[in-house]
Amino acid sequence: MPNKTEEEKRAIQEAKLLKKKAVVDERIAKATIERGVSILLTGNGKGKSSSAFGTMARALGHGRKCAVVQFIKGRTETGEQKFFGALPYVEFHVMGHGFTWETRNPELEQKAAEQAWELAKGLLANPEVDFVLLDEVTYMYKYGYLQVEDLLAALESRPKHQNVMMTGRTAPRALLDSVDTHSKIANERHAFASGVKAQEGIEW
Repeated sequence: MPNKTEEEKRAIQEAKLLKKKAVVDERIAKATIERGVSILLTGNGKGKSSSAFGTMARALGHGRKCAVVQFIKGRTETGEQKFFGALPYVEFHVMGHGFTWETRNPELEQKAAEQAWELAKGLLANPEVDFVLLDEVTYMYKYGYLQVEDLLAALESRPKHQNVMMTGRTAPRALLDSVDTHSKIANERHAFASGVKAQEGIEW
């Protein structure tokens, strides 16, 4: 059988691309529902919060009003708090005390989680807020400080246009099953495991 000419190869490749495009176009045509979505990012890999804040930056670029509740109080003011917290269209809240990576005080953590949830619940009911980020929220369910049923109810009754992103390494099955989009970030390699010190601008 004679070898195909370059022109024939290009024609075959073009036919494959056109076939793939037709499939994508059909899927786009069928996606007619207009509403906000719920997105959950889990997994042991680095980048869950970074991805969520990146998505929020995209929303801000379109003039959307955004709000953040961080459920883990970091050891220092983070780069995202400094940057996004200074923007006029962002409402930024960090859990004031309690759960941190360095200390464990169940009584303080419980109180802090409940206070943070009250803020989050108000944002999820506010039609003026277009995008809500609940950063590291899933740890509150892992440690039993909040009830996932309350989150599911708030997500279900939130304004139709509102988009919500949530992060955390693991999540209750009920939450995994309820969200519109779930992405799991794997850990293939991390600099910290090789002895590289955590640094501002990368880890916080």
